[in-house]
Parts: sequence; C-alpha cells; structure tokens
Amino acid sequence: MKSPKEVSIEKKILEELTPETDPYRVAEQLVNDAEVQHLQEYANTVSILRLGFNDHGPVHMRTVTRNAVLMMNLLHQAGIKTSLEHENAGTLDDSLSAVILASFLHDLGMSIGRQDHELYSMTLALPVIERVLRAVYPDQEQKRVVIRSLAMEGIIGHMATRRIHSLEAGLILIADGCDMEKGRARIPLVLNTEPKAGDIHKYSANSIERVRILGGDPKPVRIEVEMSSDVGFFQIEEVLLPKMNMSPAKQYMELYAGIAGQELKKYL
Repeated sequence: MKSPKEVSIEKKILEELTPETDPYRVAEQLVNDAEVQHLQEYANTVSILRLGFNDHGPVHMRTVTRNAVLMMNLLHQAGIKTSLEHENAGTLDDSLSAVILASFLHDLGMSIGRQDHELYSMTLALPVIERVLRAVYPDQEQKRVVIRSLAMEGIIGHMATRRIHSLEAGLILIADGCDMEKGRARIPLVLNTEPKAGDIHKYSANSIERVRILGGDPKPVRIEVEMSSDVGFFQIEEVLLPKMNMSPAKQYMELYAGIAGQELKKYL
C-alpha cells in the first residue's frame, strides 16, 4: 500500500507532464511497477532503521523526480536546450524520460548500503530501465540506448563524487539536494535519541521549513530555502551547494536562503 504522501507526489509529477507523451508513459510505468515500489521501501528500511540516515525511500525518490521535472520545464520555457537537443542526439521528451528514470531510481542502492550506493543503484536500476524503455519505445532501439545511457549518468552522478557532463544529469544532482524539508529528517530524530556523529545533518535538515522551485530572473530557475533557525545553513552549505557546484546546470540557477520571515540571502 502506498502512503497518501506518495500518491500525492505521483499526482503532481504527472500533472507536470503532458498526457499521452513518452515521458508521461515512462512515469506511469514507474509508479505502477511493483518491484520498484518494494525496492524503494526496503531502501528506506535500510537507510532509517539500519543506518540511522534520513528518508531515502519512495517519498524521497518521488520528490526528487518532481523537482527535476519542474526544473526541466522551467529551463524549456526559458529556451534552454537539453544536452540531447544541443547534440542532435534526441528530443526534449527523450531528455525528460531519462531525467524521470534517473530521479525515480537514483537511490535504489540504499537497499544494499550507503557506501557507493550510486553504483549499486545503477545495477538495480538497469533491468527496470530496460523494461520501462521496451514498453514505451518498443521499436526504437536507438532511443532506448541514448535514454538508458543518460539515465545511468544521472544515477551515478547524483552524489557529486564523479564528474558528469550533461545538463540532464546535472538536474538530478540539484533536484536531489533540494529535498531537504524537515519532514525528511523527522523519523531518524524520533528513533535516535543518543547523540552521535552526523546528527548535525539531521538537526539542520529539521530546521528547513520550505523549499520552493520557481522561475527566476535573470536565471531561469530560482530555488528558495526558508528555515526556522541558523542551523539550516549547514544543510545549504554542506549538502546543496556542493551538488550545485558540481552540476552542469548550475549556470541556470539562482539560490536564495534564510530565516522564514526575513530577507533571503543570495548564494548563487
């Protein structure tokens, strides 16, 4: 059974896509895939109960997907071409399909462990990507090859530990970093009462009240982060900014952050 939160985010993802298009069909395949659901749920079990980390499960991967789709739509509205479009290797829809696959599957490797989980995510995601692409692009082998490759780049690059080069993969980095609202840190804070190394990540994430992805000026995408206390700046500077600095999409982003009710500080 999916949680109401999962269902709500799925609805928002589909609302951002044009019905009867290939990206829409890719998203439909993913949200209805039982194996993906089980993998995401177990990734969350390992992340929260075994390792004491924050949410890396169905809600997180859906949130990252919605973030990435929002940003891609804003870039398209601003006339920015994707890497596939710029290279004449594919269409906007092909890029969007790759971004949806990568963001929806990027943390499957947390079902195995934290270290190198992006590599495990690639292994677990590959058969899922193959069957989704065969369902949506049954007679288009060249498209399947391109979209699969781009999705794999997005998955392996989401930790900002490996250099990536496409705009599409760069969006996964930033979309992942933007999932920092306090709900994501709530469960580990409740379960773990003994202080230990790494708690600053949980407490800083718990101070993030709201993250908004909007159209920007002069940059196409504006990210706003509102927090309840200064400890939230740790989350900005240690999690989000390193991802943005490694992303090929950074040049199209504005980042503002600050205490709720006060003027937001410009970072980018």
